[in-house]
Amino acid sequence: MKWQYWIKLYTGTHCVARGLRPLTIAAYAASLGQFREYTHVAMNAKSPDKITARDVLEYVQHLRDDRGNGDSAVNRHVVILKSFYRAMVAMGYLDVPDNPMAVFPSVKATRKKLPVTFSSDEIEKLLSLPPEDTVLGLRDRAILALLYGTGIRASECSSLRESDVDLDGCTVTVVGKGGHQRCVPMNDRVVRVMSRYRHHRGAATPFAPFFLTRSGRPMSRGAIYDRVRLWGHRAKITKRVSPHRLRHTFATHLVQAGVNIVTIRDLLGHKQITSTQVYLHVTADDLRSAAEKHPIGRLLKDIDHLLPDVKLPIQYSPRRRDYG
Repeated sequence: MKWQYWIKLYTGTHCVARGLRPLTIAAYAASLGQFREYTHVAMNAKSPDKITARDVLEYVQHLRDDRGNGDSAVNRHVVILKSFYRAMVAMGYLDVPDNPMAVFPSVKATRKKLPVTFSSDEIEKLLSLPPEDTVLGLRDRAILALLYGTGIRASECSSLRESDVDLDGCTVTVVGKGGHQRCVPMNDRVVRVMSRYRHHRGAATPFAPFFLTRSGRPMSRGAIYDRVRLWGHRAKITKRVSPHRLRHTFATHLVQAGVNIVTIRDLLGHKQITSTQVYLHVTADDLRSAAEKHPIGRLLKDIDHLLPDVKLPIQYSPRRRDYG
């Protein structure tokens, strides 16, 4: 019972007070629930106030060996446990010396992977695939265009209300991580697709969901993911297609177009510029193109015409010595 009470206290009091989003709180609860299940199986239902740093180390080993988790997944579990026990100490449910995470080793920094993105041809094929002769086809076309054209998250897309979409002003207002609100501009193509969907969907009240399911219910974040994956599969794109990869592609294409990194940070709703700097990478094609522009190629061609009738020293045959 203590595990259940502490987890509920942590998520319902500490996490809410920090202003964390419901999806984040749910992820924290799931992580703590997984650790709780491990303690019940491997530690004879050890209570949370009896957990030691050694127990957590064994759990980390279990995540790596038995569950096959990588560094990022392991680090996420460790960070959540650190936050959980820090909160229990702060709320007076645990003494400072009994905090098992106080002496736990620092989280190992992991190397960030470059984001997976799509080419312009892949994006064009994806956006043009949903049919235009059905409301659901227009809805999916609008979702794909909005995700790629604005870089908003799937959760931000699913929570859009009618009043959040200003087609006259060509903007969409979303609430991002930490409850921060931002206004993202839409280009003409996105506005046209969104307008067609709104027209065929019908009028709605200002607080009604913008994207609806077949039954008229609000589209969930999971439903957004499912539709994007479906059209990626039908477009026969070999890479897995997801809303977040469309967000990566949005940012990467802006970098390649020469847009300032600070502007991209604001469009994405990143709190720190370091989160945006991952997009400052170049593709193999960019590198190859840059190498081909190097002047050495022109210079090597020109040197043949500088002295057309003169042989270089290594081209002369060795002279014979006359010993007679």
